[in-house]
Parts: sequence; structure tokens; C-alpha cells
Amino acid sequence: MLHTPQSGLDQSHYRLVANEILDGRVIPFLGAGINLADREDPKKWTPPALPSGGELAEYLAERGEYPEGEARDLVRVSQFMGAVLGPLRLYGALHDIFAADYGPNIVHQFLARLPAVLRARGKKQLLVITTNYDDTLERALDVRGEDYDVVYYEAKRGDENWGKLFHRRARSDTCKRIKRPNDYRDLDPETRPVVLKIHGAVNRKEPSADSYVITEDDYIDYLSHNQVSKLALLTARLMNSHCLFLGYSLQDWNLRVILNQIWGERRLPAKSWAVQMPDPRRSQMSIDVERELWDDRGKVALMFEPLSDYIAKLDALIPEPETESAATTDEAA
Repeated sequence: MLHTPQSGLDQSHYRLVANEILDGRVIPFLGAGINLADREDPKKWTPPALPSGGELAEYLAERGEYPEGEARDLVRVSQFMGAVLGPLRLYGALHDIFAADYGPNIVHQFLARLPAVLRARGKKQLLVITTNYDDTLERALDVRGEDYDVVYYEAKRGDENWGKLFHRRARSDTCKRIKRPNDYRDLDPETRPVVLKIHGAVNRKEPSADSYVITEDDYIDYLSHNQVSKLALLTARLMNSHCLFLGYSLQDWNLRVILNQIWGERRLPAKSWAVQMPDPRRSQMSIDVERELWDDRGKVALMFEPLSDYIAKLDALIPEPETESAATTDEAA
């Protein structure tokens, strides 16, 4: 029996989450599902645009002559393409997608305006964690003139920096290797936004500098290096914040790998939320399993809501700094 989940969210939920965002206590956690936001037809992907995980798997399967009838999940398809055609061809196909000229959607635009809001309120700056490879959020921050930090993971086997984390400042071509994550102090998450790209990143100017955790071998290597959990400046924030998971499903085992690497066996310490696009094709059993998987991670409420609707409702409760200043002046008068 198919089931169409209803979010059942009322305005109090949005007020609660918005207030926590305004106090600098929410860490957005972005997955490939956010790329479906704003699409006229969520089931239809046409480049240049960012794909969901399933759409990227189909794209690679077509180019890698993946066997018909085999399960087409992204990790398996990527492993096949890398084995048959080589890592260089796999990276080339990924670069063609993620270096295309696409614009930010409502999720990127919403997040890009938060640093100014938090700065005006004297709160800790925005920390965004993402498994996406694209640079759309960074480009949205650039449009707003923000100074920010990017931290990304180097996934290429054979590279002398394989398994290490790198740090790059906004609009800079210079990347600095983070030699000792526990002692690294060149990040300033209190005053500058940080985009933590735990699965690597595209490099528009230099394709050979691309990095993608995407194959089965990549995930095995990723677990063995375990660099992200050692980045003390950021993991301290994680232990004292809510998480807002956007575009993720815990039925994807690779997300469970990520959470286990960051938190280990610990449960999330603060109430958190996971927002997914409604899918009428999902069975009630599938949804129940999903809820149980999230519950195993701690106090994570699973909600089904179109991401564009969810973000628009949050956005309406986050005033621009100029609006806040004007309101304060009017009240004083």
C-alpha cells in the first residue's frame, strides 16, 4: 500500500526553528535532495542544473555502459565506472556536471543571507555541512560579498594529500592543508561563515584539483582517515547545536557512514530536524523504517514537506538586518 506522508507542521514549528537559527544554534546539513527545490517538475532533470543522487547515478550509468537490470545506486554505479573506464573518466564526467553554469535555488539563497543577519545580532556565524560537491552556496555567498571559509576533503587516491582536509578562504585560489585538525586555528567560526564539504569539492578553474567521495572504495578510505571528526573547532559547534538535515535520507547507507564518522556512537545532543520531499511512491513501512533510523541518531524529527515550501516559511520569519534596525528605531521614537 502506497502512502502519501503529510508534514502536519504548524506555524509554531517554523517559529521555533527560526528563533534557534537567529540565535546561531542551528547547523544546516545539506544533501543532494536540495537540488530538487524550485524545480517545476522535481522528476525531470535537465543539465545545466544540479542533479539529485539518483539522477547523477543515471547520468553516470549511461556514460559508463552500466549493465542493464543492475541496481543503479550512485555508489555502485560510480565504482563500476571508475573500474571500467578509470578514475580520470569518472572525474571528468563529474566535473562536466558540477562545473556547469547553474544558479542558486531557494535553499542556497536563504542560507547566503543568514551571515549578515547573525552578524547584526552578534551571534555565532553560520556553519553549513554538506556532502554536495558543487559550489552553489559559495557563489551565493559571493554575490552577497561575504567573507567565508571553505574546508574540504581530498579524496583522490595516489595524491600526496589523499585523506587530508584543506582550507580555502572566499574567492581565493590558495588552499592550505590542515596538518593537525585538532590544533588548527586559522578558521574563525565565531565571526566568519564556514562551509564544510566533507565529501570533496569541484574546482572550476582546475579540474585536476577536483575531489569526490563517491565510490565504495572512497567511502572505505574516508572511514579509515576519519579527519572530519578531528577538526576540533567545528566539531565543538556540532556538539552544542541543532542540526537541520535538508535533502537526506538515512536509508542511504552513505549518510549513516557520515554520521557515524562525525558522532561515532553518540546520539545527537540537541533536538534536530530532517526535512524530505514528499514521495507518494513510498510505502508506510519504508517511512516507518526511516523514522526509526533517525530516532536511533537521537532526537531527530522526520518531516515531509516540499523543500521550497519549508524554506520559504522559514525565510519569512528571518528579517533582514536593515528591517530589524528600522523597527528598533521606530519603536524608540
